[in-house]
Amino acid sequence: MKKKNEKTKIVKVSSGLPVFYAHAAGIDIGDTEHYVATPDGKGGHEVKCYDAFTCDLRNVVSDLKEKGMTTAAMETTGVYWLNLYLLLEEAGIEPWLVNAKHVKNVTGRKKDDTDAIWIQKLHACGLLQKCFQPDEQVRILRTYVRQRKNLITICSDSVRRMQKALELMNIKLHTVISDILGKTGMQMVEAILKGERNPEVLAELTDPRIKATRETIIKSLEGIWKDEYLFMLQQAHEEYLFYQKQIKCCEEKIRKQLLQQVAIVNEGDISAITWQKEVKKKVRKNQFSFQITPYLKAMTGVDLCKIPSVNEITALELISETGVDMNKWKSAKHFAAWLNLTPNTKITGGKIISSKVSKKKNKAGQFLKMAASSLSNSKSPLGDEYRRMKAKFGGKGAALAMAHKLSRIIYTMLKNKTEYNAEIITGNQKKWREQKIKRMEKQLEKLKKTA
Repeated sequence: MKKKNEKTKIVKVSSGLPVFYAHAAGIDIGDTEHYVATPDGKGGHEVKCYDAFTCDLRNVVSDLKEKGMTTAAMETTGVYWLNLYLLLEEAGIEPWLVNAKHVKNVTGRKKDDTDAIWIQKLHACGLLQKCFQPDEQVRILRTYVRQRKNLITICSDSVRRMQKALELMNIKLHTVISDILGKTGMQMVEAILKGERNPEVLAELTDPRIKATRETIIKSLEGIWKDEYLFMLQQAHEEYLFYQKQIKCCEEKIRKQLLQQVAIVNEGDISAITWQKEVKKKVRKNQFSFQITPYLKAMTGVDLCKIPSVNEITALELISETGVDMNKWKSAKHFAAWLNLTPNTKITGGKIISSKVSKKKNKAGQFLKMAASSLSNSKSPLGDEYRRMKAKFGGKGAALAMAHKLSRIIYTMLKNKTEYNAEIITGNQKKWREQKIKRMEKQLEKLKKTA
């Protein structure tokens, strides 16, 4: 009888995914109701429904503190999450704002309570990624900067209505002067609203810098005056002046917030703000009524406006979205990826099956793309590289590539507190030219051999 060899096998079976956050809660956010799921300590969950009123949000926070919760995950649902997020942050409970695409529930179980449980499970096992949120002071600045941008957008509608009212009266003023918002245009519009109808009298308000002849200006001001269209013009003009006043108020709020942030960064010392000597520049639309660069330089320790194509408005909009602390991103590569300036490459079987930029909006990334597009006429090394990229990838691809480069430059400047150094880019340009010369010489040798 053959003796069977008994082999002892030790089989280790995992009990499930490891729990990284034992005291984690999951919250399903809604407009009128919030469902909060917490572990019951017996392997199950407790789900409680709260209303969305302020007193109910405070009850959510107090109940989570009583249960010993240290963190809570919630989806980015509209703006309904914001107030609860701030209350949790103030109470010392770490809020995790997560992408709704990463929290898809199991098929066939789409309910508010099961959503909350699913969010809690994923968060407890460390399967969710935390969305970037700036600190309180940067968030306040971001609100003011975004409000100013919205006001400018609304104000542009008022200008278009003014132009339409003038066109309905056959006043071709926009064909003679480049902008009705200039000194000449606004003086003529105000004179028309005060009752002046004589084209020759209106033509006296023309600024000497206008290139059109006096006869042409007089012809453009001969209108078919209608009361209803004059009323439209008056309404649009008053609306424009109102929004201009709102923009000035918003700029004052931004100035005070910048001053406060400079004081926080420099421990109450605002002498770090070094005022620049006013240089007479060409007046542009939507410029701030005060100098922004000294405030930004005192906050960041570097001058971002030295980068070609990055003006003070672009720098302010970028800082209001990202803040000045670059330690929140592991590297410049991660910063560029967060800005949505890198392709989402998918590899399977060792092959790249897709490499496209994700279709998501990132305001800071859009600001850098707009700044990169203005490099087309720049005589700097970055402008040379933009034109080279444009010849290779087209305008859209060049803007994306140069925005990616700008993001890495800004990250390095803010991280290491180093000023912009054009010599580094110049060295890269020189190296690229040398390589191009070598390639051209090789092609020339081949042509000589074949000839």
